[in-house]
Order: sequence, then structure tokens, then C-alpha cells
Amino acid sequence: MLDFSRQYAQLRPRLLEAITKVCDSQHFILGAEVAAFESHAAKACGTSFAVGCASGTDALWLALAAAGVGPGDRVLTTPFSFFATVSSILRAGATPVLADIEPKTFNLSAQLCEKAIERKPVKAVMPVHLYGQCADWDAFGALQAEHGILLIEDAAQAFGATWKGHHAGSLGDAAAFSFYPTKNLSAMGDAGMTTTDDGELAERMRMLRAHGMRRRYYHDEVGANSRLDTMQAAVLLVKLEFIAEWNTQRRKLAANYDALFRKAGLARKDGDDAEGVVLPFRDARGEHVFHQYVVRASRRNELREFLTARKIGTEVYYPVPLHLQESLQVLGYKRGDFPESERAADEVLALPMYAELREDEQEIVVAAVAEFYSA
Repeated sequence: MLDFSRQYAQLRPRLLEAITKVCDSQHFILGAEVAAFESHAAKACGTSFAVGCASGTDALWLALAAAGVGPGDRVLTTPFSFFATVSSILRAGATPVLADIEPKTFNLSAQLCEKAIERKPVKAVMPVHLYGQCADWDAFGALQAEHGILLIEDAAQAFGATWKGHHAGSLGDAAAFSFYPTKNLSAMGDAGMTTTDDGELAERMRMLRAHGMRRRYYHDEVGANSRLDTMQAAVLLVKLEFIAEWNTQRRKLAANYDALFRKAGLARKDGDDAEGVVLPFRDARGEHVFHQYVVRASRRNELREFLTARKIGTEVYYPVPLHLQESLQVLGYKRGDFPESERAADEVLALPMYAELREDEQEIVVAAVAEFYSA
């Protein structure tokens, strides 16, 4: 699925130099590299402020908590995402409310959010830019204008993605990013970031990430220990120089996958009875960064076993929708409540995708898929 060694081989001298500089400085917590990364990352996202933190999960909580989301509030989001999307809402003390996804993009449906809000108001909506493609921000912007809700972007998988020329992270009231090692822009461990154009919001995020302190040992609120590690910031500063190039390469690789699947006669339309895969949909209003290249596959589990036997890495993001997770049964949902999310969980398959992937390796992947469906 992902070979870290190829990127590391290209950047090794730069990365070791950056890490050594931090070691020599002895400033391991919120050192100069953190402020530098925040400044450069904010510019890359087209926002006024960026606040580094310990993880993408913490970034989601920081964005919610700083925006005043807490006990008694309802936050609407998707059941088809990583667990942190909902757990961060619970951690803020709020109540998660779910709406189903669009079948083409796998992103939260603004139309279904509208219906949910009409039934009972919410304070915020948290769309997820799943797999590296922005949610329909025209529709969510209209939703905000009509209902006066907060919009918090879960942009964990979407650094560099755009909607009508505006970067993920600059679309909502606040946004959260993850720099987990598998992400397009990746740290060498856990790291995250929030973005916003609101100076007061950014200041509160900084305070909350440091135990609620604005002044050392004076705690205005009960916050958390979620400071971005200086070494991780140093690594991210180096990699930030290359992220646009890497995202461009991911798009080229995605286009090549598409071409190979079509040439092999494996591309099918969603809902067709024919064997094969449904290729990723791109909304022309935005720019996808293909954190993952995800297809819908007939006989998905059998195909995955077949590819695994041939040492081809795959992954299912995500096999169990959030409303069916054992730990979230308290939310009161049941199977059948979100049919598109449940269908996606049964059909999606992520194929190898990273900037250093070679085209001949893609040919091997597609040939193996073709072999499976021809058997």
C-alpha cells in the first residue's frame, strides 16, 4: 500500500539535518520550527492562522472546543469516516448526529444534512474531505447561510485539496489536519494542525493545546497537553516544500490507474451487474489529492484476498460505519439507518497509492485485478 523508504531515501540528508538542528538547539517543545511550520502551512492553506498540535484527532477536538462546541450542543457529521471524526465530538462534550453520504464521492451529503437540521437544529456540521476530495462546499456554504451553523472541516486526508481554487482548511470556520505518517504531508510520528481566519479562535486553540494556559502556570480553562513536537515540525517544514509536487504526481498516478482499468475492460458504472470496479469520481469544482485511490469492487473481500496472496497491498477504509461501531451504540442508530455508508463499507477497496509508486507497479496491480475477474 505504501513504501515509506522511497520518500525517505530522497529526503534523508535534509531530514537528518533538520532533526540534528533541533537536537542541538535543545528546544524540544514549541521550538522555532513549530512557529515556522505554522506560518508556512497557513500560507499554503490560504488561511491567516495555523496552530500545530499533537495529532489529527486532537486537531478535531481543538477546532470544536475553541469554537465553543460543548455539552448540550449537537454536531452533524458522517458515519463513513475514521473513528476520530465522531470521538472528537464526544470528547468536546457534544452529541454527534449523523447523516448519510453521497454515493459518488463518499462525502457527507449536504442535502441529507438539510433534512436532519430541519428535524432538529444543530450547532455545527463537520464534513469530511474523504480520501483527499473536498466535500460539496457550495452546498454546505448555503446550509450555513440558511441555518447559521458553524462549519468545521475534517481535512485530515486533504492537505492541498481545493474547492473552486480555495484550499481545504480555508473553507470553514475552522479545520483540522492530520500528519500521521501515511498522510500526503506526513510527520515521522503523530502530529496535527488546525487552521482558521479568526484570530480569537486561533488564540484559544493555542491556549487549549497547552493546558488552558496563556501565561505559564496560569490556567484559564481546562485544556489538554497537545503541543506539536519540535522535531515533527522540523520534518514537516522540509516536506512542505514538496507537497504540491507530490500531490500532482498522485493525480497523475490516479489518472493512469483509470486508463489501465478502462483498457482492461474492468471499469463499470455503479449499480451495474457486471464484474469489475467503479473508478473514483472527481468533482470538477475541486482538485482531488488522492490520499487514497479507492474503487468500488464487486466481490470485494474475495478480490482483496486474491491480491494479498500476490503480495499486493490493499486496505478497506472503512469496514464498519461509525453508527455500527460497538462503542457508539449509545448514539441509538441501527443497521439500515445509513444505507449508502453501509454499502460503501461493503464495496470500497483502496489500492496502492503514494507519490513514489511506479507505473509498472500499477500495471501489476491492474493485471492482478483482471486475472481475478477473468477466473
